[in-house]
Amino acid sequence: MKKRVLFICKNNSGRSQMAEGLLRHLYGDRYEAFSAGSDPKEINPLTVRVMEEMGVDMSGHESKSIMKFRGEEFDVVVTLCQDTCPVFIGGKRYVHAEFPDPAGSGIESFRKVRDKILEWIKKEFKP
Repeated sequence: MKKRVLFICKNNSGRSQMAEGLLRHLYGDRYEAFSAGSDPKEINPLTVRVMEEMGVDMSGHESKSIMKFRGEEFDVVVTLCQDTCPVFIGGKRYVHAEFPDPAGSGIESFRKVRDKILEWIKKEFKP
């Protein structure tokens, strides 16, 4: 049975979307990945673009509220915020991994954040 992982940030438009896509891409045979935010906004087009550069298709992804997952259980709940992160009850294990929010920056900032999240996921979730 696959472990369920929920990635959370404020807007679910950048960091948590990248983390969801990367975990599915790298270890989708072992994990079910989800993402959400406390104040969801449209997925940033630069998020989609930098993920496509790695061969990760984000076209079907949409921003979701953490309320969508209320009452669900997750093996791991990961908060990716720098500031105050939303609280989610329903995780067996909670992890905080702080990454800068690239919103409002250029594509290079998105690439840097993507690469940092990629390295972290490889360390944290490698089988």
